[in-house]
Amino acid sequence: MDPLVNVLREAGQAVIGLFTLPYFYIAVILVWWHARLGVKLQRKLFHVRLYGSLYLTLSRVIAGVAVGIVLSLVGLGAGAGLTSETLMFLWIVMGVLAIFQLRYVCLAYAAGVLGLLQALSEWTGLEATASPGAFSDALNTLAAIDVPGLLFIAGLLHIAEGFLVRLQGAKQAIPLFLQGKRGKLLGAYSLSGVWPIPLLWLIPSAGGGFTLPWMPLFGGVGETATWSILAFPVLIGFSDRTTSFWPEDKARASGNTLMLYGGAIAALAIGAQFWSPLSVVAAVAAFVLHEGLLVVSRMRETGRSPLFAQDGNGVKVLAVLPNTPASELGFQSGELIKKVNGSTVRNKEELHAALQKQSAFCKIEVANRDGHIKFLQRARYEGEHYQLGLILAPDDDVEFVAASRSASIWQMLRAAGARRLGNSPTMKARQEAEQAAAELAAAEEEEAAAIALALAIEEEEAAKAAGLPPRSSQSRNKS
Repeated sequence: MDPLVNVLREAGQAVIGLFTLPYFYIAVILVWWHARLGVKLQRKLFHVRLYGSLYLTLSRVIAGVAVGIVLSLVGLGAGAGLTSETLMFLWIVMGVLAIFQLRYVCLAYAAGVLGLLQALSEWTGLEATASPGAFSDALNTLAAIDVPGLLFIAGLLHIAEGFLVRLQGAKQAIPLFLQGKRGKLLGAYSLSGVWPIPLLWLIPSAGGGFTLPWMPLFGGVGETATWSILAFPVLIGFSDRTTSFWPEDKARASGNTLMLYGGAIAALAIGAQFWSPLSVVAAVAAFVLHEGLLVVSRMRETGRSPLFAQDGNGVKVLAVLPNTPASELGFQSGELIKKVNGSTVRNKEELHAALQKQSAFCKIEVANRDGHIKFLQRARYEGEHYQLGLILAPDDDVEFVAASRSASIWQMLRAAGARRLGNSPTMKARQEAEQAAAELAAAEEEEAAAIALALAIEEEEAAKAAGLPPRSSQSRNKS
């Protein structure tokens, strides 16, 4: 039979198996959950959200499936020695790494650890000297792991991640309120996303399977090896914040560095397939280069002035809600509103008052990102957003800010990553209102008790004047 027909038939069966098992749907649910957390965080911070969780989930699932198709085609030429034991080792290593840092739950880190452990076992001769038993079996399984194949898949996934960050990172970036090191409130953007990637990958077949007219790069055992196709979903995710770069610039830079990192790891993995000592270099590089990406990202933020901070020279725009008057006017994040309907505005209260001056029309003077003045004007209609659909950079009157990136998982689940500011004017006003309400309730209770006592005294006096016994004595006579 034609080998291509065999491949297509096996791929079709693998796809059916992928969508009949729950793993891909669990991955989609996790994508929705991540999007839902972002929506809840936005509602905590400024009571609206840019995009709904359903839209974000669908767009990310569609993009992930498209990327998965491309990577699966690459997998036809690459292959990998994936076994159930290999996947079990990966999960164990990821679980251990998660104890130290949640962000260490990454295929590149796990594959790097397995590569180093494999090299350490070979250099020390543990595999040959270990007594028969569970430990010896574990060492034998570790020695059989296709580390270059795993690192190659990790490299490809990071290339895909970089592409998706460039594609969707800026558009779906979440505006945030942050508290700076000195307590100053700043606007920021969170570039984050989770994508489900369904993969079809060639793996060696122990029995049955099909032959290929070509030899895949990884996992082959001689020219007569037979192959099968393994279908499995992978979740890839990205998260970073910026206070000093425009979101589209941050997404472009982050995506490019991720693709360079993925390309470097994939190239080292290919080299390790032909020269085994390079496996250690690839394993170390998976750690060092990935940590280097984080260091470079933070260094680029250090020392730069924040772009989304109010300075009293106008009203800074943090974000623009889609399908609102502000988006129709062409507002961009980072622009500075100078005048509205002829009135100079320096804070959100003055902006709101200036907009109310002319209920049917608005004319706005705006300094764009380059500092050049432009004029925007538009008719206003009943029922439109009172701030035209603008999310303004935070001032001192903010109740919630986003928690730090080192916040616990419990805080992420309980408050969607938001942290309440106890000393904000809004919080103080709420506390004062609650205290005043409690005092008013106590005073009303005292007044009601005094009125009841006065009525009782009046009834007693009226009964005495009529020659009737007091109500208390009437009750005793009846009993």
